[in-house]
Amino acid sequence: QVRLVESGGRLVQAGGSLRLSCAASGRAFSGSAMGWFRQVPGKEREFVATIGLSGSTTYYADYVKGRFTISRDNAKNTVDLQMNVLKPEDTAVYYCASRWLTPSMKPSDYLSWGQGTQVTVSS
Repeated sequence: QVRLVESGGRLVQAGGSLRLSCAASGRAFSGSAMGWFRQVPGKEREFVATIGLSGSTTYYADYVKGRFTISRDNAKNTVDLQMNVLKPEDTAVYYCASRWLTPSMKPSDYLSWGQGTQVTVSS
C-alpha cells in the first residue's frame, strides 16, 4: 500500500496549462505502476493516463492524448501530470493511484488512491 498526496490543482483559463504532482511515500513506489484518473459529479471515474515502473511505458485516454504528459521520478517518489491546452471539459477532481507492476486503465485495478485535487478550467 502506497500513501499518495496530490497537489497543483487550481482555476485556469481555457488554453492554459497546469502541472499536477503526486507525492508517494513507502518503499513500494518504485515497484508500482501509477495512474491519473478524473471524476466529475454524477459521472464515473474515468481514466486519464498511466505509467509503468521505469517510466518508459505510458498510455493515455484518447481525449487527452497529445495534450497531457505523465512522468515519474523514482528517486523523488513523485509522479506528475503536465496538462496543456486545457479545455472546460477537463474540469474535474484529479486522482493519483498506484497498483502492482503493470499499467492499467481500470480504476478497480488500483490499490491506493490519493484524496484528489480540483482542476477547474474556465471558458
